[in-house]
Amino acid sequence: MIIGSISEDLNLEKRVAITPEIIKKYKSIGLEVCLIKDYAAHLGISDENFETEGAKILKNEEEIISKSKVILQMNILKDENLKKLKDSQILIGVLNSYVNKKKLIEMKNKNINCFSLELLPRITRAQSMDILSSQANLAGYKAVIDSFANFQKAIPMMMTAAGTISAAKVLVVGAGVAGLQAIATAKRMGAIVFATDVRSASKEQVESLGGKFLNVEGEENLETKEGYAKEASENFKKKQEELIKETLKKIDIVICTALIPGKKAPIIIKKDMIEVMPSGSIIYDLAASQGGNSELTKVNEIVINKGVKIMGESNILNKLPVSASNLYSKNTFNFINNLFDKEKKDFDINLEDEIIEKTLVK
Repeated sequence: MIIGSISEDLNLEKRVAITPEIIKKYKSIGLEVCLIKDYAAHLGISDENFETEGAKILKNEEEIISKSKVILQMNILKDENLKKLKDSQILIGVLNSYVNKKKLIEMKNKNINCFSLELLPRITRAQSMDILSSQANLAGYKAVIDSFANFQKAIPMMMTAAGTISAAKVLVVGAGVAGLQAIATAKRMGAIVFATDVRSASKEQVESLGGKFLNVEGEENLETKEGYAKEASENFKKKQEELIKETLKKIDIVICTALIPGKKAPIIIKKDMIEVMPSGSIIYDLAASQGGNSELTKVNEIVINKGVKIMGESNILNKLPVSASNLYSKNTFNFINNLFDKEKKDFDINLEDEIIEKTLVK
């Protein structure tokens, strides 16, 4: 049984699905790993690093796709490679099943099993496979680092003989995994941190990290049974807007992380709210690729509105590809280890297993 992986489009994705240290784990459960030549050369990882651990390196993508039972990627394959998949093969990755629904239905009709890892259920047994959490942790950290690097003032309070420099004030919008990491990172660097989220359960988590939670009057229970945020009512949105607008008058940096699975990102920071922010402030929008939490966000552009800089990265993890790849490769091994039947030496698509049932694109 072979696990194969080919190069991503490096203009869009620098992460890889398999790193050298994970090869031995695949071999220990009876699986071989086959990779394309120069698979991770852009990360400073040579083919020799993979071969030393027992992987096979091939020069031809078509040969890898043909030989592999499982194709493991970061993102969905290019159209020309999707057409090369055969009956009963397995495709695993962050397939963005909502955007690529038509393509994935075509794969299902060809009897190709596609597993989209962003659909993993939030259960204890799936924690070691949770790619959203591992990647969001890094994204929250990097968003703070990048926004602080672009901010033209010191972050912590500094008391000097010449006078005192006030600490920067940060607002984190969305207190999921990325948001909580952003809060923790900003606090460690000396900022005063505020946070808001539609899930009232987030209040305790925010405060445990030293942040101040912005309470919306008459708050609603806006958490799904899976632990994700759901869309707020118009009344709640209005109250939230009023609270955030007032808060933004004293905020230096905003980190936006609010997402609703399967939907366009909610617009939380509107133009009139941005215009009350101090000149020189920064909005870093991690939700940019799904439309953005800021009304003025543009993907992969820096927009300046009345002195406020709005930054929207399509894939911030391209700035931390080695760390992100290491975590992703461990997550995916754990997923494949659960899918592989060691006694039968084959993959068992057991729909009674919640992890398999939820991630299989139907």
